[in-house]
Amino acid sequence: MQLTISHKTSYAYDMPVDFALQKLRLRPLTNTMQDVDDWQIDVIGGQIEASYLDHYGNHTDLVSVTPGATAVDITARGHVTTHDKAGVLGTVYGRAPLWHFAQSTHLTAPGAGVREFARTLGKMKDPLASLHDLSNAIRDALPYRTGVTGADTTAEQAIKIGAGVCQDHAQIFISAARTRGVPARYVGGYLMINDIVDQDAAHAWAEAHIEGLGWVGFDVSNGVAPDEKYVRVATGRDASCAAPVKGMRKGPSNETLIVSLQVQQ
Repeated sequence: MQLTISHKTSYAYDMPVDFALQKLRLRPLTNTMQDVDDWQIDVIGGQIEASYLDHYGNHTDLVSVTPGATAVDITARGHVTTHDKAGVLGTVYGRAPLWHFAQSTHLTAPGAGVREFARTLGKMKDPLASLHDLSNAIRDALPYRTGVTGADTTAEQAIKIGAGVCQDHAQIFISAARTRGVPARYVGGYLMINDIVDQDAAHAWAEAHIEGLGWVGFDVSNGVAPDEKYVRVATGRDASCAAPVKGMRKGPSNETLIVSLQVQQ
């Protein structure tokens, strides 16, 4: 399936910016689940200063904002041909070792709530089936609801709230899997939704490493394995590590953010 994607991130500042630097993880890479046919990033109000692969293998661009700018527009767009691999990325490894993905982070630190979900995994005689059971348990307990969690919400906090979005579902899954010694990671990317072209945000899911299969994806929010409707862009130990845009700025200005995303066949 060939997907056409346009992802625009617009920042507006109430005062001219003295200095700002944005780290972009907005370029998908070709792998067993997808072929990137063409892709480009356009920046208005700044410029790309450097590009590199980070320690997770994410293509990263550093963008400097033009001094004195009051607005910055970042548009990533292109075409990706996807393949249904039943969620199995396989034995694909980068510079970060597997044990790194078995370690918790601030956003995925386990507490009583996560450990209760981890009970779903049982004795893990069939790891794949057990992890699907975990995914289903999280989705059943935490309905998808926007506006109740934020970018800094931890897995434990989302459990206490009792609802959340794809970021929260993925981080709870990751945290619970790690408590049983299963390496797990966060995946950020795009999802084509039938009959819906315009979306409010990118999508997120989890991957767990299963002996004999390698990395396997679990979209907890939708209760499915990622298929040809998904495009992988960035991975990390949690949402912060795979954020599509993350940066810093100096000066007293306040910012507003608008995201425009279209994913279609």
